[in-house]
Amino acid sequence: MSSAVQHPPTGSTGAIPRPRRRVPFWDNARFACIVLVVLGHGIQRLIYDSDVSYAFYLWVYAFHMPAFALISGYFSKASSPTRRQMARVITDILVPYLIFEGLWTLTKLLVEGQADPNLTQPSWTLWFLIALGIFRLVLPYLALLRWPLAWALAVSIGVGYLSNVNSTFSLSRTLGLLFFFTLGWWLRERDLVRRFQLIDFRPWWLRASAIVVLGVWAFVCWRWLPIWDAVDLRYWFFYDDSYAGLSADQWWAGGVRLGLMALALLLSASFLVLMPRRTHRWTTLGQYTMYVYLLHSFVLYPFRESGALRGLDPTWIWLPLITVLAVLIAFALASKPVRRVFRPLIEPRPRWMFGDPALTSDADHRNDPTGSRRSREEPSK
Repeated sequence: MSSAVQHPPTGSTGAIPRPRRRVPFWDNARFACIVLVVLGHGIQRLIYDSDVSYAFYLWVYAFHMPAFALISGYFSKASSPTRRQMARVITDILVPYLIFEGLWTLTKLLVEGQADPNLTQPSWTLWFLIALGIFRLVLPYLALLRWPLAWALAVSIGVGYLSNVNSTFSLSRTLGLLFFFTLGWWLRERDLVRRFQLIDFRPWWLRASAIVVLGVWAFVCWRWLPIWDAVDLRYWFFYDDSYAGLSADQWWAGGVRLGLMALALLLSASFLVLMPRRTHRWTTLGQYTMYVYLLHSFVLYPFRESGALRGLDPTWIWLPLITVLAVLIAFALASKPVRRVFRPLIEPRPRWMFGDPALTSDADHRNDPTGSRRSREEPSK
């Protein structure tokens, strides 16, 4: 499904519908989210030596993946999948996952001298590919229920009570974020964004409120950082561990996750309120977030593993520097030259796998796995 507004046909029966108009807001939001992903991974090694970096890390992790999941859900379909859509799950998710797991195994073998290949345990960022696949498979069933949001919320909170649901195939994290993905689909299904003009209606007081909300959360992260460190708040934001694994196996632990999910929604809404609505030079890069997502970890890997980002002082120099570097990495990895080189890995077309090769035709392969429909910009090689 595309990030475009579909206008109903005008005139009498048989009238030609108006052409779709792409909404740049969604591409801007998608690219901003992927920048936060790179930024969060980039500053991770700084948090051990810098309280400001640690607070900034908590600020980012409180909402960046929930927002990404919500946007991905907004452009997802809950109808019974067609044969082409089923093929896309294989070509857009499963095959890239296998390719990049293989690349990570090779990288660890060459750099660390050992590797333990295990397809059931996604390497670093690859968990989100698995999550997108599971989201797509589960959504049509959720959509059949009377209260899909309520059921998704129950799953996201309830999975934390199950210690046997763990990081195998990233199931614990995927189910923990299921509500945000389902909410994105629900907003599109009810056409609430258009009906309430949520993109166009953004008066100054709403933007000011969004800045205040994000600013207050930043202050809270910094002011009470020792408390957040003591309760392992950052691990709660991963949605990966069970409550028992977070040393919170009491009955009320689900209430903590519910509160953090409410916080993520508030911060995500504030973040989206501040997104530009118009087209900018970088807007089109929002169509290629999966390139950034899958490749940036290889760029950051040497810095993370070498210890080069440990003990950097003063923070006021290094934190802004790494922030700028994260933005530049996102721009570079979404650029046309990088896409041209890495397209066979990130957007493979294994026609040999299918009985009907037409299922992987070039004309049908213009979607980002997060749901963004591509512009007809480049011919496939």
